[in-house]
Amino acid sequence: MKKVFEYDFLGRKLIVETGHLAKQANASVLIRYGDTAVLTTVVMGNVVTQDFFPLQVLYQEKLYSVGKIPGGFIKREGRPTDEATLAARIIDRPLRPMFDENLRNEIQVVNMVLSVDVDNSPIMAALFGSSLALGISEIPFDGPVSGVVVGKIGKDFIINPTASELEESELNLTVAGTSDAICMVEAGANQLKESKMLEAMMFGHEAIKGLCDFQKKIIKEIGKEKVELEKASLDATLVKDVEDYAHDDMLKAVMIKDKLESYSKIDEVKANTISHFEDVYVEDENKEQIIKDVSKIVNNLEGKVVRSLITEKKIRPDGRKCDEIRPLEAEIDILARTHGSAIFTRGQTQSLATTTLGAIGEHQILDGLGIEDSKRFMLHYNFPAFSVGEVGRYGSPGRREIGHGALGERALSYVIPSEEDFPYTIRVVSEILESNGSSSQATICAGCLSLMAAGVPIKDVVAGIAMGLITSEDGKKYTILTDIQGLEDHMGDMDFKVAGTKYGITALQMDIKIKGVTKEILKEALAQAKKARLQILDVMKACIKEPRKSLSPYAPKIDTFQIDPDKIKDVIGRGGEMITKIILESSHVKSVNDKDAVKVDLEDDGRVIIYHNSDEVIKETRRRIEEVIREVEIGKIYQGKVVKVEDFGCFVSLWPGCEGMVHVSQLAFERVKKPSDVVNVGDSILVKALGYDNRGRLNLSRKEALKNDIKKEDKE
Repeated sequence: MKKVFEYDFLGRKLIVETGHLAKQANASVLIRYGDTAVLTTVVMGNVVTQDFFPLQVLYQEKLYSVGKIPGGFIKREGRPTDEATLAARIIDRPLRPMFDENLRNEIQVVNMVLSVDVDNSPIMAALFGSSLALGISEIPFDGPVSGVVVGKIGKDFIINPTASELEESELNLTVAGTSDAICMVEAGANQLKESKMLEAMMFGHEAIKGLCDFQKKIIKEIGKEKVELEKASLDATLVKDVEDYAHDDMLKAVMIKDKLESYSKIDEVKANTISHFEDVYVEDENKEQIIKDVSKIVNNLEGKVVRSLITEKKIRPDGRKCDEIRPLEAEIDILARTHGSAIFTRGQTQSLATTTLGAIGEHQILDGLGIEDSKRFMLHYNFPAFSVGEVGRYGSPGRREIGHGALGERALSYVIPSEEDFPYTIRVVSEILESNGSSSQATICAGCLSLMAAGVPIKDVVAGIAMGLITSEDGKKYTILTDIQGLEDHMGDMDFKVAGTKYGITALQMDIKIKGVTKEILKEALAQAKKARLQILDVMKACIKEPRKSLSPYAPKIDTFQIDPDKIKDVIGRGGEMITKIILESSHVKSVNDKDAVKVDLEDDGRVIIYHNSDEVIKETRRRIEEVIREVEIGKIYQGKVVKVEDFGCFVSLWPGCEGMVHVSQLAFERVKKPSDVVNVGDSILVKALGYDNRGRLNLSRKEALKNDIKKEDKE
């Protein structure tokens, strides 16, 4: 039976419909937020099929939701866009901690975006719907969770800002949580102070409480009884036996400072432990299952040892203090032919970043649900398997690579110069050459260095740091760690990434494995991150203090000038004939050997931007464009070239792209029977501009020009 629930959320209608769509799923809800509509379904498999909790969260963009037909030849939605992948991650991250990690049934949460009103976020509607659908289903889920976007205009914070408000906002913060705590943060900001960022998070959490209460009301009315599922469990006696046997060796292994050596020793401890218990249970009929359990116990022991070391003894696996950064190195100009390059190394994490500059016309075309249809700054992150000493898959980027690239792009986007100040498309690529945690933050540092080495006039230097959280098993004690490495990330409870300048934060991302973190933890983590960020900025500035004043000799040089917007069509010509001619002829200046064609961008406002490695080619291109747009002065005498002779007169070219007609009556003082008796194609003649006829055609006169010549001679 269809049921409808309504909630006035800060002046906007949030409507939940259930019971009439996708009824064969475990649960489904249609969320209407303004004109945005998202259908969320949840389905759970009946068979236990995995050794881990198999949760899959999907966010499916349908281009009909914004009245678009997909581009390309196939004309249907294909692989998810980067934006859809990032949206799925935003929904997944707050949901995952709300499940028992010992569940083994496959669960799929599918969000279909059916209608989009850009002023009402479909991602926030999908997060709300995902939590609610899980809440009313029989699937065990310890929610509800909700999320909001927080903007800041002037001194005021805004919940779920409209598209126009978001353009003005100096903050774009997505925060998710339960009624009691925050469990996910994703933010971009224009160098916002830590205190203001904390205030914004808590402001968002207050709004989240109301959304969670609305969900609880619906769940109470129509929610199904939760089922009891089989969970992974381990025999307490076996757990004790394995931990007693392997604890001391595991402690020694995790405290080895070198990552690969430590991991190798940890693997050795695990292998020895399994071998020992294979001998112990050699006669047991359940030996196969027991050895599987031994493997799980010794894997869990690794995390227990790390957690105990940090929370009880304040000792990190590599011996650092809790607020200590690993050794830092920064270097630029690694690659001769790239426009900018840099390497940033933090401990055993290393990023090689390159910057490439291109014409504005080389921007990325976006085929998604948002208002933006292109972008001129891109950052791409690649994580090859060799960076962690492994063999692995190579191909298109996965969710993690897309997510890390987006975080780096957001962090640096706030210091990228405007198109007016620096009319280039900018692409930064980070190749992770070595990884032991925090590679996304190394990407931000290396990317920033490569931008400065390339001569991009960024507004300030940006660095990033990853903070961690380790809580005791009883949850009463916690320790915040600066610059977490792989073990601390894998075994810890929080990955809290903070990037920014010396003035404030430009990007923030928080993922947690526990159900939430308090204001006190967030405040402490932000303060500790700022201290670390300033240390890293000092190392980066010692490498390169500010952006170079000149570009690489291999980067395209640029000339920008303004023309009358009405003249753009003349520069382009019929079917692009004129601009093609200009490009081809200018690119082959005799003294220039460069085979690359000159690039010309014509903007709607009349801006002309010319790119090429050669100043000579740029100057020639500008000269030819200025000839095309050159205005004829009525009454002025010009030297022209006859390009065509007809019975009624001849056509004369004053300069490329500018032709006029000399009527037979205007060719000479005497009567002319045939124009060819006076002029031939290729003749250079003087003509006077008489004006334009009612069809916009230029009329010229040889006779009037000759009169002027005679008068001049008489005066002399």
